[in-house]
Amino acid sequence: MKRRNPVGVWLGLPLITFGIYTYVWYYKIHREMAEFDRRRDIPVAGPMLVLLFLSWTIVAPLVSLYNTGNRIADAQRAAGLRPSCSAGIGLLLCFVFGLVSLYYQSELNKVVDAYNGAPAGAEIALRA
Repeated sequence: MKRRNPVGVWLGLPLITFGIYTYVWYYKIHREMAEFDRRRDIPVAGPMLVLLFLSWTIVAPLVSLYNTGNRIADAQRAAGLRPSCSAGIGLLLCFVFGLVSLYYQSELNKVVDAYNGAPAGAEIALRA
């Protein structure tokens, strides 16, 4: 996984790219979580496509964001960390200035920090 600046993910890059980076980030974190723990079946493009094409339904993107929070908590467990990512908090934060990306990226950074010093693409030991 890649360590990213949460403020850059939440505000900086989406502002510069007129919101396109949000979809790119959402795709990338799912791809990275799928590569991080291959024992779990994590969809890669589907969640991003839900945000992109089904945002008009309102419910589908909320379900996708909620499931993403659960996937991040699973990644934290696999890294041997106590899961601190709450899908419910992430869902609530999407209604507060769109802070969900800031929250989720800061939670993903905890997983990256647990393996500080491991080279990119290296095999690492995962917990159950």
